Amino acid sequence: MRRGLQGKGATPPAEMRHWYKDKARSERVAREERGGGTGARRSAAGASRQRRSEDTPEYIGGRNPVLEALQAGVPCTALYIAQRMDNDDRVRDSIKIAAEHGIALLEVTRDKLDRLTEGAVHQGIALQIPAYDYAHPSDLVDLAHDAAEAPLIVALDSVTDPRNLGAIARSATAFGAHGLLIPSRRSAGVTAGAWKTSAGTLANLRVARASNLTAALREYRDAGLFVIGLDGTGDTDIADVDLLAEPAVIVVGSEGKGLSRLVREQCDVLARIPMAAAAESLNAGVAAGVALYEVARHRRL
Repeated sequence: MRRGLQGKGATPPAEMRHWYKDKARSERVAREERGGGTGARRSAAGASRQRRSEDTPEYIGGRNPVLEALQAGVPCTALYIAQRMDNDDRVRDSIKIAAEHGIALLEVTRDKLDRLTEGAVHQGIALQIPAYDYAHPSDLVDLAHDAAEAPLIVALDSVTDPRNLGAIARSATAFGAHGLLIPSRRSAGVTAGAWKTSAGTLANLRVARASNLTAALREYRDAGLFVIGLDGTGDTDIADVDLLAEPAVIVVGSEGKGLSRLVREQCDVLARIPMAAAAESLNAGVAAGVALYEVARHRRL
């Protein structure tokens, strides 16, 4: 046995062993420290986004977004404040609300905030929110029935920018929708970017997720909802659709490709938003806002 151990040398420290659980993290931190500048942080941020688990917390950064999220009651677990930061009314109000609601208050370095927010602008303050708990598509119909209202649901087809999701959430909340429906794949989710753009309205609007958007729309039709797709090639102006006061799903496609073929086939009506010839299309968030306004107007008649 002694001969077998000869030549092995001293036992290496823990961080040098290939199985050491923090070895990869230590190496990554060392690379960041050597790289220094924002380019290294952006590379690390990009890799982090690719590895992000659905169960990983999200972080809202920025003084206005954090305060708006706290005021709106966005579910959160911790408020991070940069060391030696110059406070203003927004920061003081955020700290006060966090203290009143028993939210942990943590003072950290700016480098730590850079890593948490993946290089985004945070202004020395960030709010940690847990991974979003998505509803089932049928839950959105139940919400409408519980309120004794005709269901109004907004479905997103291949909308991949979380800022669009957040903007659509604002319009959906403003015009009385009962929730958003998104597919599980190739779609933006309820991330920090969506929370930030929604200005806290996602705290009051349920988002459901379907493994198959086409199948979910078919089930909505079977439940008595009309599916109205927004499409530039539609035969009817959105203002002239006579189904807007009925139980309905408004389907919004991506700005570039619009609605997918399978989703188009599930639509009872394809409606267009009239616009000047110089504008080929509208941002998904703007298109949703226009359509939802028309729905609200018809339902008031």
